[in-house]
Amino acid sequence: MENTWAAPHCTRPFTASVSIPGSKSMTNRALVLAGLTSGRSTLTGWLRARDTTLMIAGLQAMGVEVAEDGLTLVVRGGSLRGPADVDCGLAGTVMRFLPPVAATAMGDVRFTGDAEAAARPLAPMLEALRSLGADIDGDALPFTVRGTGELRGGAVTLDASASSQFVSGLLLSAAAMQRGLELHHVGPPLPSMPHIEMTVAMLAEVGVTVFGEGDEWTVDPSPIAPHDWRIEPDLSNAGPFLAAALVTGSTVTIPRWPHTTTQAGDHWRSFLTDRGAEVVLADGLTVTGPDSYPGFRVNLRAVGELTPTIAAIAAFADGPSELSGIGHLRGHETDRLSAIATELRRVGVAVEERDDGLAIDPAGRVAESDATLQTYADHRMATMAAVLALRVPGLRIADPQTTAKTMPDFLARWEAMLA
Repeated sequence: MENTWAAPHCTRPFTASVSIPGSKSMTNRALVLAGLTSGRSTLTGWLRARDTTLMIAGLQAMGVEVAEDGLTLVVRGGSLRGPADVDCGLAGTVMRFLPPVAATAMGDVRFTGDAEAAARPLAPMLEALRSLGADIDGDALPFTVRGTGELRGGAVTLDASASSQFVSGLLLSAAAMQRGLELHHVGPPLPSMPHIEMTVAMLAEVGVTVFGEGDEWTVDPSPIAPHDWRIEPDLSNAGPFLAAALVTGSTVTIPRWPHTTTQAGDHWRSFLTDRGAEVVLADGLTVTGPDSYPGFRVNLRAVGELTPTIAAIAAFADGPSELSGIGHLRGHETDRLSAIATELRRVGVAVEERDDGLAIDPAGRVAESDATLQTYADHRMATMAAVLALRVPGLRIADPQTTAKTMPDFLARWEAMLA
């Protein structure tokens, strides 16, 4: 049973308040923007997790000064330079946000990552950078960006249907390009639009205006202003705790839930309401689960990162469910659709994999199991498994520490919620 976790089983409804660390998406965007300024920025409420520490290390390798001052991170941008080595781990934000930054630096910047990272989509992003004037060796990890201290920029067309991070990565550095950026997406509909909206909103905070609509964006060259960032709690990471309330008929409060936000995780409010939960937004978000809820059909194209947790919710519905709009998840930390199907089947849930989603029928779900659920080096597969274990006693979870990617103390928070 080495490196497995006997995940807690819920025996009765509970009431809990769970504080959630800062948003990974906001933290890493703020770090990139701070690194591109020529002044001092701060991040209060930032997330300390593997993805963000990798981003910090990558920026530091290129000459950005990053220091902690109590609970605040102080970042001083300046002259970006190589030679540098950037370890992306398995972080999509690092492997897609930092190559454009490296293309504006002086010197070579080599990018490496975890073994699983080589399978994550990257080639369209690197090809777009080449068409903007970057010199890049390689089309997947590992690769090297040979910077000359400036990037021409201009017009570029790419298919970003595999990841909205292609668009966000280019937009974050666009104002630092000599000609700015005219970006046009061609191909299937973009996934995860809230993440692009977050990027555009955060750029506005530092004085950069993004023009455009639909699948086109334009950014003029301009200075990027230093900024004092206040990072919101990570609403996507709140999902498993809110799901726990739904599937057990319990009450969970997430303090500091923002009343307005661009985070994709804010979708939890409407999703849980539609499942019959009582959802109240006041000083925080409080969710009380119903006695039961029916199966459902949902299109998750805009909020694909919520899919593993929603799949776990579907496993306890009173009827079949259909999840669509999520074909792009095959290129995440793992092939998430295949992984979700495999793990749900371990607990007797029937799953049909489709090109664009999953059909889930919980009729055969087992009452208990001694199975070990696999996590595929994927933090969201680990948290999905924790939700399943709430109502399937006996489950163990392999490599639970993979949650450190975005929440290093997930296990402790989960156990405290149920204490």
